[in-house]
Amino acid sequence: MQDEDWQALLPPLLADAGLASQGPLTVEAPTGGVSSDIVRVTLGDGRQLCAKRALSKLKVASDWQAPLERNHFEAAWLRRAGRIVPGIAPAVLAEDKPNGIVLLDYLPPEDFLLWKAELLAGRAAPGTPEKVGDALGRIHAATFGDAEVAAEFATDQLFDALRLDPYLRTLAARQPALAGPILACLEATRTTKLALVHGDVSPKNILVARADGHPVLLDAECAWYGDPAFDAAFCLNHLLLKAVHVRPLAGVLPDQATALFAAWLGHLPAAARADAARRTAVLLPCLMLARVDGKSPVEYLDSAEQQRVRDIAMPLVADPVASVEEVVARVKAMVAG
Repeated sequence: MQDEDWQALLPPLLADAGLASQGPLTVEAPTGGVSSDIVRVTLGDGRQLCAKRALSKLKVASDWQAPLERNHFEAAWLRRAGRIVPGIAPAVLAEDKPNGIVLLDYLPPEDFLLWKAELLAGRAAPGTPEKVGDALGRIHAATFGDAEVAAEFATDQLFDALRLDPYLRTLAARQPALAGPILACLEATRTTKLALVHGDVSPKNILVARADGHPVLLDAECAWYGDPAFDAAFCLNHLLLKAVHVRPLAGVLPDQATALFAAWLGHLPAAARADAARRTAVLLPCLMLARVDGKSPVEYLDSAEQQRVRDIAMPLVADPVASVEEVVARVKAMVAG
């Protein structure tokens, strides 16, 4: 979206939020992001905000279309999660549903670190994974079996377009020898409806407060009432992929993944933990492989690292193990070699 479009659309949204600007607006586009236009807005008095508008075609090499109404569900997730775990999400200041724009608090880099950048730089702060797992578990536990939340986030079509199809269905087409277990995993995920899912719990979407290390989750466009194991597996996957790539952290990140998983699982109802752990163990290697051979491969793995991920993940997809700890152990053994 062009600057002049933002200049036309933002004033009424700011007025709705009680933030009418005294003087001209300055709109700056931060770097990064494949699914939305995200801009930093500076008001006439110097206050800064973030405005976000979803794109119908994502900025990836493959043709990836996605429903625009995901912005509304993102705002709804941020609001609800923020009530469950104060500080876990930026405040939603206003929403323009017809134009698909959400106005959010701006979280400045002098106050927050991007977890992905820290990990890729070889800095794995102790405690961050447990805090992320703890927050996720609290959100899942607070919405577990909640019919009202299930009705509000009945976003099956959106989740399929953003997650199941580009990751698992595309992967099954590109790895036909493994299509059976991949599609079985997809179907199990699709039909499990237990709690409110963020859907994109990745270090690129997690800020860490410099002051006290508390995490802030961003980009909840994939919000869905479904399988909480998806959130756990999605985040664990990114830690394990970085263990392959960031050699100084090869021995650290698998252990941090185990800590995140334990912190998350402990919040689920006791009767649900065994099945959730099993589903996570099955889904995790599928997601690992999907970030190499799916529609949205991670950008930092070179060809040798991509093959190492295949060597780790493909046997686990073909013959799933019973526990996340076993998946992590396999990764740790491979990256240590």
